[in-house]
Amino acid sequence: MSDLGNPRMLFGLENGELSPLKPLSLENESSLHGPHLNHKPSNSKALATILGFQYLDGVAFNGIGANLIVYFRTVLHGNNAANAANVATWGGTCFTTPLFGAILADTYWGNYKTILISLFVYLIGMVTVTSSAFSATSKSFNCEGNSCQSSSTFLFCGLYLVAIGSGGIKATLLPFGADQFDDEIPLEKERKGAFFSWFYLCITLGGLTSGTIIVWIQENIDWGLGYCIATFCLATALAAFVLGTPNYRQRLPTGSPLASIVQVLVASYKKRNAELPRDSSLLYEVNKGTSGVQPKLPHTNEFRFLDKAAVVSALDLKDGSPQNSSSLCTVTQVEELKLFLRLLPIWANSIVYAAVFVQMFTTFIQQGSTMNMKIGSFSVPPASLCSFEIISVMIWVFACNNYITPASKKYLGNGTGLSQLQRMGIGRFLLILTMLTASYNESRRLANAHAGETLSILWQLPQFFILASSEVFNNITQLEFFFAQAPDRMKSFCTAMVMLSMALGNYLNSFIITVIAKVTSGEGEPGWIPDDLNKGHLDYYFLVLAGISVVNLFAYHSLAANYTLKKVISES
Repeated sequence: MSDLGNPRMLFGLENGELSPLKPLSLENESSLHGPHLNHKPSNSKALATILGFQYLDGVAFNGIGANLIVYFRTVLHGNNAANAANVATWGGTCFTTPLFGAILADTYWGNYKTILISLFVYLIGMVTVTSSAFSATSKSFNCEGNSCQSSSTFLFCGLYLVAIGSGGIKATLLPFGADQFDDEIPLEKERKGAFFSWFYLCITLGGLTSGTIIVWIQENIDWGLGYCIATFCLATALAAFVLGTPNYRQRLPTGSPLASIVQVLVASYKKRNAELPRDSSLLYEVNKGTSGVQPKLPHTNEFRFLDKAAVVSALDLKDGSPQNSSSLCTVTQVEELKLFLRLLPIWANSIVYAAVFVQMFTTFIQQGSTMNMKIGSFSVPPASLCSFEIISVMIWVFACNNYITPASKKYLGNGTGLSQLQRMGIGRFLLILTMLTASYNESRRLANAHAGETLSILWQLPQFFILASSEVFNNITQLEFFFAQAPDRMKSFCTAMVMLSMALGNYLNSFIITVIAKVTSGEGEPGWIPDDLNKGHLDYYFLVLAGISVVNLFAYHSLAANYTLKKVISES
């Protein structure tokens, strides 16, 4: 499974700028605030270790997930609907755990310790999966009754240990890499932007390596050997990370990102009977220049009931002056919660997008498994087309940076080109085209199958290529958008929320598959997604997903049209 949620989407986070003039609407940011222990240039050895780590992690994670649905079908002999649901559920868990990893890192352990602990859990899971594969593919193994059930249980234990361990890595490795740079040094800020590009490249190459070499080894030589190579990559990453410890700049945890939210909610509830002043400047805010590195936010009129947390009452006064206490919040604290609340509808809408997007890892592979996988004398595993999608992502990124973005700047005449909200809307539209293309290909495949012919797997290339364009416009931009619009103290948390949307999308996909399989089967009918896809109608299923995506696009358009972008108050 591609490492979606996706660290691949982190490319370009540091390319924006903040204007020092008056309140400014933000779509891009280049600030990562935090208490570094000292000011010194980044260590090239530390950066090389982190980038190598990310590449090896990409190989390991995708080496497990990219071909998992084929393993369920060919080794454990599960049915198509159950296999797709199991992969979707596991994938959902993989993108839920980063949220907990981010909270642990910010509140208790810090990035370094979280990575180290997660690595050990991750490696135990990889060893468990590898051992299960060697056992299940041995000549003495007979997948019947309790034997197959026991092997499945052992496998799932390993898979969910992988989900827990990899979640900690996803939440912390990129911020840990960014911590190695000192924003107080101008050259360091430039190098930091380059680091994000290299980080993205390492993830892409890791997925490409596993999607081609390891997937081919799994299907043509031995499943256990393929998983063993992936496990060795992770073990190498662990050893390199530990050996590089003296070179790292570490940052201490800064407290729970949820604490400020809770404080505002509690304070506004306590003061629910307080009267709001007509002049918002009477609400409590710290004096200029005392807020540290965190910029102040101007007051907005949305969610007015939360403003009561910033109303100064008699209990908040000490010696005639307001004191910042648990019952008194600054306007900036209140506005941070408002920013978070504004993101939630966009976030909920992205869950539906994710549910459709993950077909690349489930039904697209099942579809490819029924096609002619021979290209000349070479056999192409269906999961390897995910590697074609990765290459297509790189092509689309190049096209966007060098052609689409400059053209949009020139056409729109605004100096920025398409906004982030517009790009995410385009990504949602392209997802509709992907599902329509997949439906057409499936109807053509069925027609050929009924005529006794087998359609070439090359027919799947267009749907993967269009899906890649959707990923570039939506997934990459979505993480940039959440990073830019998030409150400063909640950037890691909101980044993890994007991964959570992918998790919930996987769960929603599992639910949709289960419902459609149940509704369309029975009374002698095999349903749309039977074990033998030649007897089903996967094309109808893709049309349903296209319809869901259309509704989701219209809902997104309404949300985007009414969205209020983040603004900051210049301290200068």
